[in-house]
Amino acid sequence: MRRLARHRLALAGIVVLAGVLVASAAAPWLPLQDPLRQSVRERLQGPSAAHWLGTDQFGRDLLSRILHGGRLSLGVGLLSVAIGLVAGGGLGLVAGYWARLDNAIMRGMDVLLSFPAILLAILVVTIMRPGLLTVIVAVGVRSIPAYARMVRGAVLAVKHMPYTEAALALGASHGRTIGATILPNSFAPILVFSTLQVANNILLAAILSYLGLGVQPPTAEWGIMVSQGRGWLRDAPHVSIVPGLAIFAVVLACNMAGDGLRDSLDVRLKESGKGA
Repeated sequence: MRRLARHRLALAGIVVLAGVLVASAAAPWLPLQDPLRQSVRERLQGPSAAHWLGTDQFGRDLLSRILHGGRLSLGVGLLSVAIGLVAGGGLGLVAGYWARLDNAIMRGMDVLLSFPAILLAILVVTIMRPGLLTVIVAVGVRSIPAYARMVRGAVLAVKHMPYTEAALALGASHGRTIGATILPNSFAPILVFSTLQVANNILLAAILSYLGLGVQPPTAEWGIMVSQGRGWLRDAPHVSIVPGLAIFAVVLACNMAGDGLRDSLDVRLKESGKGA
């Protein structure tokens, strides 16, 4: 924690993420306008005292829609990471710990990785109908092979450490070895990877919504808002720029926080710093 506190970029990213999370979570209780309320007389207005971020082509308040859309975008990022962590992490753990299952599991992950992220997500969306649940599943499925490879590598590194071999030699069961030795010592890379993966998943979910394959209008969601404002870029660029900046800020903050966590938790980086 002391090393993380000295990492200014990481602290800035954490502050931005915390602010967006708190504001989005509290959006229904803040004195904001209804994100779905339309007003033709107020359409395409710029930032003002009445509408701090302006209004869109239907006269809806952009600040309200940004905060309510943040609930969906951040929720998709976190839930899809949970899917990838549980499914992909479980497969990676099995592949790394039991060598006889390694080849079969990882060749299956290689097949999934051979598909570009957006094409695999579109394939899942075509099987299911577009919607919030579909986006979460599609983005989560895309995270599974990445988690499997990362967790497998972390498990292999810890599995051959002297303390793990000592635990097995003393008669510890496989379950106890995994739960008490391997998982705790693999926590740091998993945490860092998850932080970075949240950013990737938020961006992929926004792309799906932009293409009309994710959350459907009139729901407030950042990708939809960017897509709906593209026809007004010349007359009212803020309609697309504001949600685009929200995506940019959150993705950048996640990456900054992930880099800071990596620098704070990586033992090799600490040792190289001491040597320098």
